[in-house]
Amino acid sequence: MAEWQKSDWRNKPRIQMPEYTDEAELKAVEAKLSSYPPLVFAGEARRLKAQLGAASRGEAFLLQGGDCAESFEQFSADGIRDTFKVMLQMAMVLTYGAKVPVVKVGRMAGQFAKPRSAPTETVDGVELPSYRGDIINELAFTSESRIPDPQKMLQAYTQAAATLNLLRAFSTGGYADVHQVHAWTLGFTEGEKAETYRDMANRISDTLDFMRAAGVTSDKMHSLQTVDFYTSHESLLLEYEEALTRLDSTSGKWLAGSGHMIWIGDRTRQPDGAHVEFARGVQNPIGLKCGPTTTADDLKVLMEKLNPENEAGRLTLIARFGAGSVGEHLPRLIKAVKEEGANVLWTCDAMHGNTIKSSTGYKTRPFESVLREVREFFGVHKAEGTVPGGVHFEMTGQDVTECTGGVRAVTDEDLSSRYHTACDPRLNASQSLELAFLVAEELSVMNEARQAEAG
Repeated sequence: MAEWQKSDWRNKPRIQMPEYTDEAELKAVEAKLSSYPPLVFAGEARRLKAQLGAASRGEAFLLQGGDCAESFEQFSADGIRDTFKVMLQMAMVLTYGAKVPVVKVGRMAGQFAKPRSAPTETVDGVELPSYRGDIINELAFTSESRIPDPQKMLQAYTQAAATLNLLRAFSTGGYADVHQVHAWTLGFTEGEKAETYRDMANRISDTLDFMRAAGVTSDKMHSLQTVDFYTSHESLLLEYEEALTRLDSTSGKWLAGSGHMIWIGDRTRQPDGAHVEFARGVQNPIGLKCGPTTTADDLKVLMEKLNPENEAGRLTLIARFGAGSVGEHLPRLIKAVKEEGANVLWTCDAMHGNTIKSSTGYKTRPFESVLREVREFFGVHKAEGTVPGGVHFEMTGQDVTECTGGVRAVTDEDLSSRYHTACDPRLNASQSLELAFLVAEELSVMNEARQAEAG
């Protein structure tokens, strides 16, 4: 078999990708991006793969979250910090409740492109190409704004580099120090869950004080002062992905230098399509969205293509069925995995199958539906004797009103007050923390049951 090359995807059927009108400009942008440094490095991707392997065995848990689609206009240091902070809070809740390390992966520093259900949209009788994310075209409903512009890839790279720079500073520069656990509670001033979180923070502080008094020195507590924080995005715009793909001199393998983990969406997982062809050749951990139309046969072919060596941590299956449908679809896919003896990490995307139109006309996701899908995901894995290894949420640290429900009871009428997303509705900080407590409870129950069986 011929050796994989990073441009091989160009010989395969492509969907959900723009047709650029100026070929010379596109080639110039690709050449420039190809000369830029990669955004992530092979050693980081390998470390993440090992941690995801641990999650697939129940020895860790994957928390993946962040923006539906990153925006050029709303880009800010405060926005990055707030999302990072909420993920730290959620990870603390999960670690405390589940007693396993939490692998933190942001939908950040690359989540710029979005697949769409239709190539065009019509407003007041005017039909224009769909908005496909800031890396491709613009949200404004004008014919000029909707023309795909290759220069936007350069802006996306610059923003991704700046985002990663800040995330690395937060991860290692003191902000993520567990001794700061009380500082992370700022902004959660009401509700039962906030009180529960503060109580947990007090217990953690007491434990740290005891460790210090018992002579556990600061150098031994270094691992509590920093965190590993990884980035991920849907690998949709393959011209951008190819331009940032590099040959790793250590292993001799190709690396997608655009992010630590990339995933293939439910709309672009054709076994003989361009997106699968690209992902199969890079050494990064790969995610694969599995929706209601995923067949057992398709999944078997995809697992063989994307993880031929059956490496632990290489392939994450991201289940997205919608509340009420998990029991119908997940067991048959788990059966396919068992039949192949495949090493996979199962994670739950409880967002994408639960999008509805509110009575006020806004696209939203009812918080109760998100909770229900998470519970169903855990319930099926318990029945099947398999490991529910992670969760995948669209969320933000900002106080938005995009998903209804939650402790603070966002209603249909509230949606208009702080609805900022360019694409899909995201959980706000309060809803995200509430969800973390639910997941921690589910994990705690499963761990207790496992210990009881072992003992």
